[in-house]
Amino acid sequence: MSSLSATIQEVFNEPSCAKNQNKSEAEKKKGCTKQLQPGGAAGGCAFDGAKIALQPLTDVAHLVHGPIACEGNSWDNRGAKSSGSNLWRTGFTTDINETDVVFGGEKRLFKSIKEIIEKYNPPAVFVYQTCVPAMIGDDIDAVCKAAKEKFGTPVIPINSPGFAGPKNLGNKLAGEAILQHVIGTEEPEYTTPYDINIIGEYNLSGELWQVKPLLDELGIRILACISGDGRYKDVASSHRAKAAMMVCSKAMINVARKMEERYDIPFFEGSFYGIQDSSDSLREIARMLIERGADPELMDRTEALIEREEAKAWAAIAKYKPRFKDKKVLLITGGVKSWSVVAALQEAGLELVGTSVKKSTKEDKERIKELMGQDAHMIDDMTPREMYKMLKDAKADIMLSGGRSQFIALKAAMPWLDINQERHHAYMGYVGMVKLVEEIDKALYNPIWEQVRKPAPWDNPANNWQNRAIAQMEAEAAALAADPVAAEKARRAKKICNCKSVDLGTIEDAIKAHGLTTVEGVKAHTNASGGCGACSGRIEEIFEALGVAGAPVPADPVLAEAARRAKKVCNCKSVDVGAIEDAVRAGASNLAEVTARTAAASGCGKCGERIEEMLDVLVAPPGAPVTLVAAE
Repeated sequence: MSSLSATIQEVFNEPSCAKNQNKSEAEKKKGCTKQLQPGGAAGGCAFDGAKIALQPLTDVAHLVHGPIACEGNSWDNRGAKSSGSNLWRTGFTTDINETDVVFGGEKRLFKSIKEIIEKYNPPAVFVYQTCVPAMIGDDIDAVCKAAKEKFGTPVIPINSPGFAGPKNLGNKLAGEAILQHVIGTEEPEYTTPYDINIIGEYNLSGELWQVKPLLDELGIRILACISGDGRYKDVASSHRAKAAMMVCSKAMINVARKMEERYDIPFFEGSFYGIQDSSDSLREIARMLIERGADPELMDRTEALIEREEAKAWAAIAKYKPRFKDKKVLLITGGVKSWSVVAALQEAGLELVGTSVKKSTKEDKERIKELMGQDAHMIDDMTPREMYKMLKDAKADIMLSGGRSQFIALKAAMPWLDINQERHHAYMGYVGMVKLVEEIDKALYNPIWEQVRKPAPWDNPANNWQNRAIAQMEAEAAALAADPVAAEKARRAKKICNCKSVDLGTIEDAIKAHGLTTVEGVKAHTNASGGCGACSGRIEEIFEALGVAGAPVPADPVLAEAARRAKKVCNCKSVDVGAIEDAVRAGASNLAEVTARTAAASGCGKCGERIEEMLDVLVAPPGAPVTLVAAE
C-alpha cells in the first residue's frame, strides 16, 4: 500500500487547494495524513468517490474488484445521462468470496477482465480496488498491466479502497488514475482553436445537453467532458484542448491543475447555474480561447448569443417573480452548489434564509458572502431538529436539498425540491434556470400543502406530536435564555468534531491555553479534525471568532514581506498582492491595465473592486514611490 499512501500524500499536498495555501511550509511537509485514520470514510468512502467521478464515462466497462455489495451500493448513484453507449450502466464485479480472501483474488480479477473484453469489447476497462482485496494484498496494477498486454485493451487500475478516506479523496484518486493512465495516451482525429475541456461535470439529468447547443452555435467544441457523457477516446486525447472550465474544484482541482502544468491548458472555475453565471462562463471561455489563438470575433458572437438567451430567460421567469415575492428558501446542499444555486435563486426573486456549507471550500464561502453579504447565514451542520423548527416557524417557505433531507420538510408540511444528484430535472444554463423557477413554483403552490396542514378529524391540534416537539424546543430555548450559565455550558458543549467527539469548549480552551494558531495545532492538542477532517472549516471559524489569526506572523521581516506579497487577491487566476504591485511598478495604472498584465479579475471578476481599492493606494503621482498594500 506504499504507492497508495504516496499518491494520497501527493493529492493532499495539492498546491491549488486553499487549505494548503494557508499552511506554513512545515505543515505542508507533514501532508494531510488524517484521511487514513478511522472515521475518514464517514459520509461516503474513497471507493464511492472514485466510482462517482468516473462512472459517467459511458463506453467504459467499470469493474469493481470486491464483494458484490460494493458494486450494488455504488451502481448508478449519480443520475448521469448518456447520449450514446449504455455500457456504463452495466454492473461488473468480481464478487470475491471467502476462498479468494484466503488464496487471493488476482486470478478471479484477470478472468473477469478477460470475460468483459471478449463479450463487450469496450475501448477500456476501469478496475476499482475496494477494501477487502486491498487488505489481502491483491496487486490490481500488476493484473491490469498483464491484461492489457494479453488482450490489447487498456485496463486502468483505480486504486481507491474505501478505507483510504472520504468520498472527496476518492474523487481525486480517480483523477490521478486518469492523469497517469488515460489522458495523453491517444490523439484526436483533428484539433481546432475552439477545443475545450469541461472538468468535474457529470451531466446529471442531462444538464450538459442544455449548455452544449450554445457552445455548438459558437463553434466551440467540447473535446472532452470529464466525465459526464464522456467517451474514453475523448478523455485520452483531452490533452490537446486549448482551455478548460472546471465545474467542481473540490473533486477535480488536481486534474485541472496538472493538465495546465503538463499540457499548457489554462483553466477557470465557473458555473452554468443561473443567468448571470452562465453568461460569465461563456464570456470567460471565449476570452481564454481568443488568448490561445481563436478569432477575436468569437467574443462578438458570444455577446450576441448571451443577449438573446438572457432576454428569453428573463422573459420566461418574469411571470413568476410576483408569485415569489417575500418567499424564503432554505438551501441545504454543498460544494459548488452552495454558491452557484444561490445566484440563480436570487435572480428568480427569492430570499435565502440560509445555505449549507458543510462540503464547501473556503472559496465557496467567500463567494456566498459576495452574493448574500458578509452576514450571510451559512449553515455548517444544522441538526434535523433545528431544520424542522426553522421550516415550521415559517422562517422558510420551501427547502431545496438532497433526498436525505426531504422527510424533514415533509414532516413540517412544507414544500421541498430536490437540488442534488437524484433529481429528475436539469437546472443548468438559461433553459435550466427557467426550469428551476417552474419547479419551485409548482412545489410552492401545490394544493396538497393546504390539505396536509389541516389537522385530521381525530387529531387534537393542541396536543399533536408536531406541537409537542416545538413546545419542547421552545421551552429548552427559553430555559437557556433565562440562565446565562446554562446557555454558556450548552454553547461550549456543541460538537465540532463528530468523529473524535470534541466540543467547542475543549477547542477554545486549547487555543487559549497553548496559543494555538492553526488547525494542525488544535488537532495535536485535542484530536479534533483527526477523523474525516470535515470540521477543519469550523475550527478556522473558531479562530476568527476568538480573534486569532489562522497562521503565525513570521518574526523575520523578509518572511513577513514574502507572506504579505503572497496574499491572494484573485483566486480564479491565482494572482497575489505582489504580482499586482509589480504590475503597477511596471506602469499599470487602472484595472484594465492590471488585468492585461496579470490576468487578475479576468475570471469571475469579483476581485475587481478589491483591485480598484489597491490602485487607490498604489497609483502615485509621477516620480513618487509605490506604497505597499497591507494584506487583509
